[in-house]
Amino acid sequence: MGSVKKAFMQLKERISRRLVNKLVLLFTSIIILVVGSLTIISYQMIEKESVNNSIASTTNNLKLINQKLEDYLDGIEQLSLPSLRYDETIRAIVNEESDYASKMYLEDYLRELFYSRHDLNGIYLYLIDQGKYYSVTQEAYDIKVRVSYEVGIPEQSWYKQAMKSPRNRSFQSFLDPVEQTGYAANEKPGFMAYHRVLRSIATKDPKAVISFYLKPSVVDEIMQDIPFEKGEHLLFLDPDNVPFRADEFGFFKEAKSDGWLSRIGDSTPDAPMTLTAKRPEETKYLVVYNVGEKDGWKLVKPIPYSNIYEAAKTARNLSYMIGLIFLVLSIILVVLISNAITKPLHKLAYQMKRFSEGTFDASAPVKGRDEIAYLTQHFNRMVIRTNDLINERYKMKLVEKNAILKALEAEINPHFLYNALQAISTKALKSGEYEVVDMVDALALTLRYCISSKDIVYAREELRHIDHYLALQKARFGSRLEVSVDWDQALEDLLIPKLSVQSLVENSIKHAVEKVSGPVKITIRAESEDTRTRISVHDNGPGIEEARMTQILKSFQTEWEDQEGENIGLKNLHTRLKLLYGDEAALQIESSGGGTTMIMFIPRGGGSYV
Repeated sequence: MGSVKKAFMQLKERISRRLVNKLVLLFTSIIILVVGSLTIISYQMIEKESVNNSIASTTNNLKLINQKLEDYLDGIEQLSLPSLRYDETIRAIVNEESDYASKMYLEDYLRELFYSRHDLNGIYLYLIDQGKYYSVTQEAYDIKVRVSYEVGIPEQSWYKQAMKSPRNRSFQSFLDPVEQTGYAANEKPGFMAYHRVLRSIATKDPKAVISFYLKPSVVDEIMQDIPFEKGEHLLFLDPDNVPFRADEFGFFKEAKSDGWLSRIGDSTPDAPMTLTAKRPEETKYLVVYNVGEKDGWKLVKPIPYSNIYEAAKTARNLSYMIGLIFLVLSIILVVLISNAITKPLHKLAYQMKRFSEGTFDASAPVKGRDEIAYLTQHFNRMVIRTNDLINERYKMKLVEKNAILKALEAEINPHFLYNALQAISTKALKSGEYEVVDMVDALALTLRYCISSKDIVYAREELRHIDHYLALQKARFGSRLEVSVDWDQALEDLLIPKLSVQSLVENSIKHAVEKVSGPVKITIRAESEDTRTRISVHDNGPGIEEARMTQILKSFQTEWEDQEGENIGLKNLHTRLKLLYGDEAALQIESSGGGTTMIMFIPRGGGSYV
């Protein structure tokens, strides 16, 4: 035991020592797992599909054959009823003993019935009151009609069953060798007999029993359309599970003793069952059956699961064989590829070992353009840079970088732009361009407000900024832009986010003034509610389209990094409100054909939030 454990540890150490062994083990395990899983899954799917196909095809086949069998038996039943001459036939049966013409009538009637069919072994007519019977059979090439006496007929089970039947009939099976016909002359009755009681129409008393003994050839011809393979069985049963046809009578006896025949037809019609027979060798069967719609005759076909799974097993074995071949080829390919991958790594590891030992001129060859080549190339660069470091080149690079940083610090800042605007305004004022002066001053004040370091401002500061901003917009749109401000004086000291009202006004200009050619009125309003302040900007423009509105509202729910498009200002404002005031703050949009209203809610005591 110790030697086995030691060998296992040595093998494990050998595998873990080299990367190529790890790669071979990894890819081999993956291939075995994938091929094995696919084989098992496909085998189970083929098994299930084979069972479903077997059930479907066998059920349809049994249903068709059972209909033919019931139609055949229905034809025998119609043959037993002398519908056109029933009264005449009963009268001949009653007067047969004393009237010679009646006797001849019965012989001719039986002979005519026998000639009308080719599937009869014989016809027997038992006269109840007289205790004798007529029989018509074929002997060699001659048809013989005989009259005989038989005292034991009323004691036969088929006779009693026919008398008790509400349909005045009974079927008799000869599958069991002990079954008797009751007629001494009938040595070869066939595979089944149909018995019909003929009663007097006036008194309803039974007068005779006519029996048809059927050849097995016709039924064999009908049932030969059922596919039959080795190990399968076929049973033809009446509604009481009496066998009339069985390929193996011993199998029927075992099935009857196990009790599964009694379950046929108890639940879902034609539902398949599963049984395990004791012979041969505990064989498991799929039992597919059909119960006739007319009289309830049952056609049962137990199919061994081994037959059903034969195709699945063949496919599984083939998959195993293909998988094994694929595994061998894959291992060979993995070994070759792994060696090709690890060889450059081995060389690189050797050079890195030299470098770690102080050899600063170590250099590994670079082949290809893959990640290993990229790694080798950077290793070589690292060696070169290390040498440069030793030669104090790294210090020179630091000086150069510091110079670049100093140059960046000297870049033009926004205050330079503000001062330039002031100079332009002074120049325009000297030239008498007062409108330009107003515009430049408004732009300068707007710029100064924007570059201020404050993020939270008083509402009066934001309103002054709005005046400068609207001065520029009115210079652009002229009389088309009309603005009114309805701001509660008590709310001028309210602390709000800088540029928040401008964002709402800018949205109205974008979605209203720029979209129409006529005048547009923008109303800025601030009012107090119960626990918060309501700031709204309304325009009487065409409104925002539903698709665009959906896009804007959806942008409020996306992450800031994913935000793109034209509604970034509203998204920015929405995010700032949530960060500064929490969930009590909100940004709402209401739009219809009558215009758009942008509403910003700020909780009361907004200054305590920031």
